[in-house]
Amino acid sequence: MALYSIGDVEDITGVKAHTLRYWESVIPGFAPQKNMAGRRVYSQREIDIILRLKFLITEKKFTIEGARSQIIEEADNIDSIADTIQNIHNLRADLTTTFLLVRKYRAHETNER
Repeated sequence: MALYSIGDVEDITGVKAHTLRYWESVIPGFAPQKNMAGRRVYSQREIDIILRLKFLITEKKFTIEGARSQIIEEADNIDSIADTIQNIHNLRADLTTTFLLVRKYRAHETNER
């Protein structure tokens, strides 16, 4: 299972670190692990939650409380669509890995010039 730093998560989701830390305190089940150095590391599951929260808040204009309620409701209904969600989760993980590889390649290519 791939784990991502908070900087990687900022790049992937466009959500600032201070917002991510705030969401940890108000969204149940959203608590990234910490590595041996005490730094937050995010799994694909947390990235999926972040993207969903961002969509609900920015596109659907939910308040943080409304988005929290929606996330809880969706989590309660997850069993009925578990296979579909697992397929989406796997696809997002692949896309995230590809994104980071392309970013790394571009940075390497820029440094060679």
